Amino acid sequence: MVDDKKVNQVVDGGKGYELPLLLFAGFRTLIDRLHAELARQGHPDVRPAHGFAMQAIGPDGATASEVGRRLGVSKQAAGKTVDRLIALGYAARTDDPADARRKLVRLTPHGIDALRRSAAVFDELRAEWAATLGADRLTDLESALRTLVPPDAFRLDAAGWLGGS
Repeated sequence: MVDDKKVNQVVDGGKGYELPLLLFAGFRTLIDRLHAELARQGHPDVRPAHGFAMQAIGPDGATASEVGRRLGVSKQAAGKTVDRLIALGYAARTDDPADARRKLVRLTPHGIDALRRSAAVFDELRAEWAATLGADRLTDLESALRTLVPPDAFRLDAAGWLGGS
């Protein structure tokens, strides 16, 4: 059953729908600026999904299946992303020292450099937001979001969730 009040609120200018759009637009603004800067700094081929995948690979490496589980995507989808990271020089397949039957995906120095640069760019972008909003307002915003967002909500599967996998 359709709630006529809610429909009228949206049609008449209700603002509830704006919150997720503003949060997503803020996220998208940061990510787009990050990738423009990464391109300028020598990483023109890195895409947002690559960043999630490199985080899923982590410092100790992971199998393609583990990457898929961490990202919330199929093994095949993870394999395609891993193959792309390997082709771009951000990752490499290696033997698993604990199990000769398994192959690990590990970040290369190029991949580690991309992640380090990403962290530095995010720090710069945060500083810009602090300069625009004021440090206290930004700290209040971050604190409010930490209060509203459950502690286990930070997961790497955003790429899979956004892609509908």
